[in-house]
Amino acid sequence: MQDHDNLTENDCKMTVRIKDVARAAGVSVATVSRALGDGPVSDELRKKVEAAVAATGYLPNLSARRLRSQHSHTIGLIVSDIRNPFFTAVSRAVEDAAYAVGMRVILCNTDENPQKEAMYLRLMQEERVTGVIFAPTRATAQKLDPQQLGFPVVLIDRAAPPGHADAVVLDNAEAASLLVEHLLAQGYRRIGGLFGNTSTTGAERHAGVVAAMQRHGLQAEARFIAPTPEAAEQAVRDWLREPAQPEALIASNGLVLLGMLRGARAAGVSIPAQLALAGFDNDNWTELAGPGLTVIEQPVYDIGRTAMKMLLERLEDPARSARKVVLSGRLIARGSTAHNLAADAGPDGAGR
Repeated sequence: MQDHDNLTENDCKMTVRIKDVARAAGVSVATVSRALGDGPVSDELRKKVEAAVAATGYLPNLSARRLRSQHSHTIGLIVSDIRNPFFTAVSRAVEDAAYAVGMRVILCNTDENPQKEAMYLRLMQEERVTGVIFAPTRATAQKLDPQQLGFPVVLIDRAAPPGHADAVVLDNAEAASLLVEHLLAQGYRRIGGLFGNTSTTGAERHAGVVAAMQRHGLQAEARFIAPTPEAAEQAVRDWLREPAQPEALIASNGLVLLGMLRGARAAGVSIPAQLALAGFDNDNWTELAGPGLTVIEQPVYDIGRTAMKMLLERLEDPARSARKVVLSGRLIARGSTAHNLAADAGPDGAGR
């Protein structure tokens, strides 16, 4: 036999029904339902109902409410790699902005895997989310159709074909050019790069490096890899065993830059005396590693906040044309790209 004197507070709350809230508030059950479902009630009545909910400990049936309203007040945030501090910071901005307007966030990680992306997009349909903020692979971005999904989509860091979906991205061509021009000004000429092979971002940053080098009559050697520290470390170790070695390397994101640094250290290469390193993302560790790493700082919080703003605008005006917001990065020069002393020794780089 259960000892009723030992019932927990949660046990009591589970017995509270919507009619108990209506009785406590002195209103009808229909009024309580409208107030809890953002229906048409006055602010005074809504506050009275909310006070009754707090007093009784009533727990609304969110699943039932979702089915009735076809609206979950929840957004999905699907990122490619939550280990990447870029996406951690963007996620914080999205959550802050969502919370400010009374929405919740479901966070999913895809590991740059199109199959996981498809799985999580189905999950968002099942959860009847209000909308999705998404960093897709290039393969998924090419075929993305928000109308078929049944909810609005805003892309971050990656772009779909023009007109397919709203997007917030960095000006990758400009940012890549900033890195190349900085390295050239420091005396480096043999500049290579490691670029992620799964996203439009890696391709755009590669194109920006190539274009900047070509403006100076130079060629950039590039290698496309999985955008992980492990792949970047191995690529650098292999590269540094070859006869024709680069004077400087550019990484297409922070995880690649981390692996690049590990690879250089494993090969016993001194930075920047033997190899200059630069890349994207001003992660906290980049100013502490060695002489400090030169990076492009992205406006990560603005990216997340802008994506949430665009999603809300899309909800207000579903028929408007897709927009692409392009933000600028900032070059932060540190010791990893200090002046190339070998360039002062002569055109053949004697002394390297």
